[in-house]
Amino acid sequence: MNHNERFSLEGKVAWVTGSTKGLGRSMALALGEAGARVAINYHHDETKAQATLEAFKEAGCEGLLVKGDVTDEAQVNAMVETINQELGPVDIAVLNATCDQPHHPIEEYSWDFYQSMLDFFIKSPFLISRAILPGMKKKHWGRIINIGSEVLHLGVPNFSAYVA
Repeated sequence: MNHNERFSLEGKVAWVTGSTKGLGRSMALALGEAGARVAINYHHDETKAQATLEAFKEAGCEGLLVKGDVTDEAQVNAMVETINQELGPVDIAVLNATCDQPHHPIEEYSWDFYQSMLDFFIKSPFLISRAILPGMKKKHWGRIINIGSEVLHLGVPNFSAYVA
């Protein structure tokens, strides 16, 4: 068995949140190149999303654009429904989406802003996991990978909301 056969993801469906640039895009393409059908999630930038989809096509990979806010339960459920209908149930989820992280002392943050950070980094993994786990349980197989930052382990000034 060669390396490509051993690590083949043929027949698997992957969903990478925040997958239109940087590490998310690279991970999505790698999953596609390994044979997975990949849901490419974006929230705002349709131009980058289309460019990512084009890169998928050029690499001979199957990709599907799914637009949505990962902190909104209705949108998460709608994205999962679209993925289920177009690609099949999610086997692999890479939770990579992030948000703007202003660098201010904690006393300058409003509670609403702090709550939005908690929603992004705690609520969204919960909503996504809850939405995709039924399909994973039915198949008796699944992987959920949460991507974090080294900032979580370092004492970086003015990042308190980001590491909440």
